[in-house]
Amino acid sequence: SSDWSSDVCTSDLYHQANNGREAWDRLQAFANRPWGDNDSLHDTLKLILVDAEMPEMDGYVLTRLIKNDPRFADIPVVMHSSLSSNANRAMGTSVGVDAYVAKFEPALLAETMLPFLQR
Repeated sequence: SSDWSSDVCTSDLYHQANNGREAWDRLQAFANRPWGDNDSLHDTLKLILVDAEMPEMDGYVLTRLIKNDPRFADIPVVMHSSLSSNANRAMGTSVGVDAYVAKFEPALLAETMLPFLQR
């Protein structure tokens, strides 16, 4: 287990990937699954939490892929990272993150995520 996370929060659970590439592959599989009349990707997938620094694919590349895929339109991406400089935040903004929260601030992370999860 590593100390970073790329988590996909759904309405009733969350899914964790071991690296950025695995997160993207899991998101693709999740988006491609058959959706019924009473559920949809947007109703089920509430939030994607990424770290800036992940093996195989970093959070910036992962976020850009997510934001460029119309299936994930309007699904928020929150970047949670130990890289908290203005330059890192600006890079997060440039790839489309909806919020950027420095690590080691759990109350701020919860406060940031809660409105997205309550939508």
